[in-house]
Amino acid sequence: MPASTAGRRTLLQRWRGAWRRWSLWTALVLLVCAMLAILVWLAGRYEASQVQSQLEHDAAAAVSDIRTALTRNLQSLQALTAGNPGPLAWEAQAADLLRQRRELVRIEWRDAELRLRTHVQSPYRPTAWDQRLRDSGQPDLGITCANARHLGQPAYSDSYFRPHGDGLGSEMMELCLPLSAGGRSTGFLLATYALHGMLANLVEHHLTRSQDISFAETDGTRLATLGQARRGLHRFSAQHLLDLPGNTLVLRMDGWHSAPSLFPNVLTALVTTLSIALVTVLVVLVRDNRRRLRAERDLADALAFRKAMEDSLVTGLRARDLQGRITYVNPAFCEMVGFGAAELMGHSLSAPYWPPERVQEYRQRQATRFAGSMPPRAGFESEFMRKDGTRFAVLIIEAPLINAQGQHTGWMSAFLDISEQRRVEELSRASQERLQASARLATVGEMASLLSHELNQPLAAIASYANGSLNLLGPARPGASVGPDALQDLRMAMQQIARQAERAGRVIKSVHDFVRRRDQSREAVHAQQLLDAILPLVSLQARKLGVRVHTSVEPALAPALCDRTMVEQVLLNLARNAMQAMDDPAVRTRVLDIRVRRAATRRHSGWLEFTVTDLGTGIPPEVVQKLFTPFFTTRPEGMGLGLSMCRTVIEQHGGWLGLAPHGPRGTVCSFVLPAAAASPPAPIPALPQT
Repeated sequence: MPASTAGRRTLLQRWRGAWRRWSLWTALVLLVCAMLAILVWLAGRYEASQVQSQLEHDAAAAVSDIRTALTRNLQSLQALTAGNPGPLAWEAQAADLLRQRRELVRIEWRDAELRLRTHVQSPYRPTAWDQRLRDSGQPDLGITCANARHLGQPAYSDSYFRPHGDGLGSEMMELCLPLSAGGRSTGFLLATYALHGMLANLVEHHLTRSQDISFAETDGTRLATLGQARRGLHRFSAQHLLDLPGNTLVLRMDGWHSAPSLFPNVLTALVTTLSIALVTVLVVLVRDNRRRLRAERDLADALAFRKAMEDSLVTGLRARDLQGRITYVNPAFCEMVGFGAAELMGHSLSAPYWPPERVQEYRQRQATRFAGSMPPRAGFESEFMRKDGTRFAVLIIEAPLINAQGQHTGWMSAFLDISEQRRVEELSRASQERLQASARLATVGEMASLLSHELNQPLAAIASYANGSLNLLGPARPGASVGPDALQDLRMAMQQIARQAERAGRVIKSVHDFVRRRDQSREAVHAQQLLDAILPLVSLQARKLGVRVHTSVEPALAPALCDRTMVEQVLLNLARNAMQAMDDPAVRTRVLDIRVRRAATRRHSGWLEFTVTDLGTGIPPEVVQKLFTPFFTTRPEGMGLGLSMCRTVIEQHGGWLGLAPHGPRGTVCSFVLPAAAASPPAPIPALPQT
């Protein structure tokens, strides 16, 4: 496959993995953002609708107030002509009405032909009125009064602009009230309203304090406005019709509010705060998700590493809970016992790999373990059974299973198949025994000449005593008797024969015991008994070489725990080596010293120290390093196995064997053996410098 194609596939797989991992999060983020935007928009819209509704309500209230005030003013105007007052009385009442109604600018009393009879102007808004221009310049006035007369009720004219003479002016509106008496028209009352005055005096002040209010035409042209236009704020508008007889005005109310801003009210602020909190939580969740993903990757790597390590182990692992149920086994354990993990999981009272004849023993051991007894740290040996029925030895190491909270939840066990190790040890032991037997036979061969010499002596003595006894008995004659002296000599000769025969027997027995192959067994043997066993054989060679043998055993010494035959062989080999070291014409004083005492370094340590000392020529340092090497020897007739075998035997007993120079000359060979005691022996004493 080309490298470029593989790279594209790897990149595509990464994109797919990233899409699967982040698509849901991206959709969630977009959904949350959309929801937050909708919530903020809805909150703003709700606030705007509330403001708009309040503005509509205020506009309706303002129209209602104006309508009520106009009705009240109409009643007051009708009351001016009640009782047919004179012009002066009428003017006084009209002036008083103008002082009370500031929205009225002028009141006129006209006859049925619309000729002015009298008029009164507002003291608050002095305006120059040109009566001639008024009568000729306002045709709408006549139309309004004609409508009023036709309808029989008051009528309002269209608004018009009235200059004040100072460059300013105001929008005015006329009210024409027809007067009649006895079904005949008697005149009209004309009341002039200033639209700005109507807004300022007929509308509640709280409605105009924060809002603009104005009269406008249907096309939007403003006729009169109260309030100051504000900039930079969102404007809300409400319009209501002020339908009057003969005229229709549009009341427009404008309000400025911050509804579309970010925090128009508590609700929007609350929604925004919740949105920010939600976004914050979302960010925290994303970070937590990243940490979780990183922890999952680390955990997956750790699990993969653990599984690879468990698969590569040759040590079986098994976990059990506090009820004894198997909760985990590794592949090595399954391969060891031949059962699959599914066949082992959950077993508690009896495992399928337990030999049937040892089930009860293992159950008791398991009960003891679960009762709180700690297993030995070094482990213990046991026997398991494979699925095919074959048995094998295992070394079990157990430890409590502690969870992350420090609670004891079970036991973890490690198993080592030591059947191959046991087979190798058995082969080694058999080989060692054959080697030792060969060494013993070689030693016996070397001693054969000495035995023949020593046995010849008692046998020759026995033969001499036997011939002497026969001579004392004389020829066999009927009726002959042996004298008392002859009987005494004959008894002495027989005793010597028996003594020599016993001596020869001891020599033969010692050789027999030495050569005879026996199973290795350890027993408590006193040091003196070991020395007594080898002394007859040692004495044979000592007499030949002219060596004086000296033995010493410390009083009240505990017996040694050893294989008697093997230790006797070690002592015999060391004694023979010591005597051979002194087989030199230059050595005139030949003494073999064998001592047994407690270990010098620790008197109460429970170890016995054997020393074999000679006064020979000593051993060169370069030879000392090779003396314990098998088949190394300095004698032409030697096999080089004696010292190697001796060290092996001593080490099998847990002791050590070493050589050291002896002053002024000679060599001392030492070894230690454990003493037979009730308590186990202390650690082995230190090996001296050789």
